[in-house]
Amino acid sequence: MISRQYAIYIMTNRYGSVFYTGVTNDIIKRIYQHKQLLSGFTAKYKLIKLVYYELFPDVRYAIAREKQIKGGSRKDKINLIMRMNPKFRDLYNNIL
Repeated sequence: MISRQYAIYIMTNRYGSVFYTGVTNDIIKRIYQHKQLLSGFTAKYKLIKLVYYELFPDVRYAIAREKQIKGGSRKDKINLIMRMNPKFRDLYNNIL
């Protein structure tokens, strides 16, 4: 049996003014795709920085957490990011 790892993540633009929360089973590939700015919400708002992520062994937990974060306020998202990444640095190199 192959063990999968799932991730929820938050992307932002260089100003930290727009946030996107997503879930994936391949965080490296997914963040790389976002950084290419090919299409969609992340391209429209130039969301190029991975500022937050959490890893889960079960997709159900990852989806539940994604919904919880998406249901929170902007302030909740900022506070969450600040606990892990107070300078809003791009964490992409940390996951490579």
